Amino acid sequence: LRAVIRSAVSKGHEVVGILRGYQGLLEEAFFRQDDGAPLMRLRSVSNILHLGGTVLGTSRSELFRSAEGVRRAADVLRKHRIDALIPIGGDGTLRGAVELARHWDGRIVACPGTIDNDLLGTDYTIGFATAVNTAVEAVDKLRDTAESHERLFLVEVMGRHSGCIALWTALAGGAEVVAIPETKTDIPQIVEHLKELKARGKKSIMVVVAEGDELGGAVVLNEQLRRDGCPFDTRAVLLGHLQRGGAPTPDDRILATRLGDLAVRALADGAQGVMAGVIRGEPALTPLEQTYADHKAVPESFLDVLRTMAS
Repeated sequence: LRAVIRSAVSKGHEVVGILRGYQGLLEEAFFRQDDGAPLMRLRSVSNILHLGGTVLGTSRSELFRSAEGVRRAADVLRKHRIDALIPIGGDGTLRGAVELARHWDGRIVACPGTIDNDLLGTDYTIGFATAVNTAVEAVDKLRDTAESHERLFLVEVMGRHSGCIALWTALAGGAEVVAIPETKTDIPQIVEHLKELKARGKKSIMVVVAEGDELGGAVVLNEQLRRDGCPFDTRAVLLGHLQRGGAPTPDDRILATRLGDLAVRALADGAQGVMAGVIRGEPALTPLEQTYADHKAVPESFLDVLRTMAS
């Protein structure tokens, strides 16, 4: 948001901030200055780079999911003479932008803002690095207790359809096992592996579980491990919405700054219906429909490294 405002204002554009996402658009809820002007200016985004969340707020809109809601949103944009839109969000936000473009002739360039890192067209999404950092900090703290009590912890992280947070957390946190939607979770095989680790003198175990693992979350896996003879005393921990907050990491701050500026530059160059991203370190624009057209695979090489390290 900071990058969008500063880049746009520097190029002579006026910027309207829409509160609470598509629902706020339907309600004509705009960010307002102290003088009542519905504009965002340079000082509107001062000292927010280190803050999590969003000063504009967010929400889910059932009305916008309907054809009537999308048409009304397009009418609001025309009413206020808004000629370009930069939505920031995940696949739901981007799908909504595609539908909006069918009823509105303004231009749309989106930015990928989701901790799940599940959008194609960018190596990483805004918020992912911070979510992983939060999860790794939790794993590090739990490891202290696990080592002292010779215990196994199952740590559930977000990711209903994507195992990115879980896999990155497992690697960075030195976990012995990861359970993600992209791979089959074989409980008997895991138990045998745990028995081997205990025989080698391993005293603590960390299992990182994506909430969308096909067998269920950490609580379900905990019950199945106990049933199948897990050799360690076990506990399940659900990080939940803890992963969605906190000060952004430097990587996220830099990514958000780059993508916000890229989105404004793309609009100035006439781009329409694309998402701003970074691929192999370079700026990239990807048609919105392609960003969610397929599942974003986790790197097989990461899984191979984890198997090697978990010994």
